[in-house]
Amino acid sequence: MTLPATHPVVAAVTERLVERSTASRAAYLRRVRAGVAAGAASGAARADLGCANLAHGFAAAEPREKSGLRGRTKPNVAVVTSYNDMLSAHQPYGTYPPVLKEAVIRAGGIAQVAGGVPAMCDGITQGRDGMQLSLYSRDVIAMSTAIALSHDMFDAALMLGVCDKITPGLLIGALSFGHLPTVFVPAGPMTSGLPNKEKAAVRQRYAEGLVGREELLEAESASYHSRGTCTFYGTANSNQLLMEVLGLHLPGSSFENPDSPLREPLTRAAAARAVALSVQGAAKQGAAPTPIGELVDEKAVVNACVALLASGGSTNHTMHLVAVARAAGIALTWDDFSDLSAVVPLLSRMYPNGSADVNHFHAAGGIGFLVRTLLEAGLLHEDVETVVGRGLARYTCEPELGADGTLAWREGATASLDTDVLRPVEAPFSPDGGLRMLRGPLGRAVVKVSAVAEEHRVVTAPAMVFDHQDDLLAAFDEGRLDGRDLVAVVRYQGPASNGMPELHKLTPALGVLQDRGQRVAIVTDGRMSGASGKVPAAIHVTPEAALGGPLARVRDGDLVTLDADAGTLGVATDDDFDARESTGRPPQGEEWAGTGRELFAAFRATVGPADEGASVFAAVDATPTLQEVRVDQHV
Repeated sequence: MTLPATHPVVAAVTERLVERSTASRAAYLRRVRAGVAAGAASGAARADLGCANLAHGFAAAEPREKSGLRGRTKPNVAVVTSYNDMLSAHQPYGTYPPVLKEAVIRAGGIAQVAGGVPAMCDGITQGRDGMQLSLYSRDVIAMSTAIALSHDMFDAALMLGVCDKITPGLLIGALSFGHLPTVFVPAGPMTSGLPNKEKAAVRQRYAEGLVGREELLEAESASYHSRGTCTFYGTANSNQLLMEVLGLHLPGSSFENPDSPLREPLTRAAAARAVALSVQGAAKQGAAPTPIGELVDEKAVVNACVALLASGGSTNHTMHLVAVARAAGIALTWDDFSDLSAVVPLLSRMYPNGSADVNHFHAAGGIGFLVRTLLEAGLLHEDVETVVGRGLARYTCEPELGADGTLAWREGATASLDTDVLRPVEAPFSPDGGLRMLRGPLGRAVVKVSAVAEEHRVVTAPAMVFDHQDDLLAAFDEGRLDGRDLVAVVRYQGPASNGMPELHKLTPALGVLQDRGQRVAIVTDGRMSGASGKVPAAIHVTPEAALGGPLARVRDGDLVTLDADAGTLGVATDDDFDARESTGRPPQGEEWAGTGRELFAAFRATVGPADEGASVFAAVDATPTLQEVRVDQHV
């Protein structure tokens, strides 16, 4: 594949990202390289453990594994899993550990399930108190991953996770052990059920009172009907696409269904790659190990941003990618997203941006074609390291099974097989990306325009202010929103206020008003999820209301403008807006009791703003420790 020069904006964003991250990235890499050097010197991570420590580490192992763990030659691969059997996306992982262990042994290593991480479902908690724990769960998962890997028994890792906060959390945790080669192992989406457009229509009819609960439940269960990820292109499937473009999945593995003939061979191949990438596996090949901390670099992060924009992916990743990058010492900002969005075309239409689902996208050429057309336009960096070797062009290939059942990769689609779903750069759905950044007197925000019709991208209307989503829904049910243009300002929903829940439950009601011909929009310091759709939504507003942000001063009747075309978020009042006192307040005291929310007071007190990843973790300290200086000098 002959590739053009990197697009000048992509090159410029990458260059300034490198420059901005110089000190923090260097500090991070010192730690990564110290860990790699220590592993190479010892022969295996567990070699540095005391005898009692090591005995605890293999006490429960089978005799064959115990013998290998006593020695220092075989790499030990950690399996960190998000398995539970309630959630469709994670249920398939129940059978993975024995498959992975056998594949690792066949590849010359040993594997142990190092630990589990919690996996909650935003679909179940949507509109309920449990949703207030959702974003926090990402950092809990990162910490759980760190606990799993903290035993210093491991030379490589396999991460099993799919959905909204799980994959970013696993990645942040893995990056804290950046010296370990790490492969992410997907489980795939469920097969297609009730078309998403039909499901959305039933939801809207239910919001209008035209159908009852039974009809709604029938539609929902026909859509979410089997094991695997939900098939719309929300955060979960955006996760999978990004892991592949980051080079952390095997090529073509993200969207194979759980029961596809390719699923288990791909799972086994992922296990074998983890062994091959370890210090011991690399030494056998006369190669250097591939730690995840080196792999996730500035170019890889820019690639992820480009792929998110080109595919019309989830708005949640404007926070997750920032948090992931920070975990690797890389200072990604919303301005980087904004500049890239101006030149990256929208190449995919999956629900909520269109009627297709991820299975249709995969059949049309999927990630392989998306990577190909972006590479051919100079919009992706090809010269990156991946878990299958150097060069992102490897991800234009797709897996296949030979007649003997052997897994191999062949050249993927060179043209889209369905241009209603997936298009080349030269014939995009839109000339710019699906995400845009807003700024103005109300703060900074994110808006997803890929599903918003052009005539709805600019809304100026009087504000109606709500401090809880249930208040908006009550106003809708009572008819107080009928026959009027409005901008619903839903505030005190930020990370420091109540965990920044998704407010997707509001979408059907607002959609009803829009369909009636009313001009409507929503402005919130909360989230609207990767499934936010046709109603213009300025989300992730920062500074948030609970910390004195401008939304706290908005009153009913203030004229608010959301202009997705100009990138502005304004307010017009008859008085001095900046001099106003804040009104309303976030929850407090006993209002936090229930659904475990009282356990997260420390998170609410320490969480950072949305544009810095909404994380409880501090930025990387660029000051090297004495040990890092000595190791760096030795290396």
